Amino acid sequence: METLENLFHLPLTYVAVLMLVAFVAGVVDAIAGGGGMLNVPAMMLAGLPPVSAVATNKLQGTFGVASATRSYAQAGLIDFKAMRLPVAASAIGAGAGALAALVIPGHWLKVAVPFILLALAVFVLTSPKMSDVGAQARLSTPTYSASAAAPIGFYDGFFGPGGGTFFFMSLVTLRGQGVTRAAGNAKLLNLASNAGSFALFAFSGAIWWALGLALGLASFAGAQLGARLAIRVGAALIRPVVVAMSVAMALRLMFDATHPVGIWVRTAF
Repeated sequence: METLENLFHLPLTYVAVLMLVAFVAGVVDAIAGGGGMLNVPAMMLAGLPPVSAVATNKLQGTFGVASATRSYAQAGLIDFKAMRLPVAASAIGAGAGALAALVIPGHWLKVAVPFILLALAVFVLTSPKMSDVGAQARLSTPTYSASAAAPIGFYDGFFGPGGGTFFFMSLVTLRGQGVTRAAGNAKLLNLASNAGSFALFAFSGAIWWALGLALGLASFAGAQLGARLAIRVGAALIRPVVVAMSVAMALRLMFDATHPVGIWVRTAF
């Protein structure tokens, strides 16, 4: 028992709770993205330093995203050939974002992202076009790769929360993909961005490897369940979960102690 606690650097009860959170986050992330908003705060509450929580979440999240990607691929919902250029753009963008995070303050992103997520939630909730039926693409693959996949990948490597949701929305609105197919292709793009940023964190010394691997297994199992639910139910499940997670992530970021809204609320009340 003591040996295991030394391995994880945490009491086993904490590890068990974090694995439960990772499983639930894996389910949610496979459907709509946003699992990191559950995992990172939970790890920080358990005692991990912020940088280690983010870095360990990249290891854990790679398991979950890979699991969901595998399920969507088996269902024929990922267009590997068509996504080659966006995948490369996402990975390169994420690597650049992770490097930028070392030297550029991310405060302005923390301020802006909650409002973007709320706008996305309103769009998904009110748009009559959000279905499993595809539409005409507004951007060509190269243009989409440069103007959407790479910037979202950069954002995911630099900051992260909602990256999978942004990929999903961009595929629906800019590439005209149906909701379920967009969810599958978004997982592939998210896997690429995770790999791009994880490549940097792997050599940073910030990852708690034993804990990250244990949480990764829980995330893998949760993502299997989430992907299967999304594939089976389709837009009827994905659409409300995207709305719910966008709002939840926005509120979580907005009421953080360092966000202007959170500071105002604490000052006012």
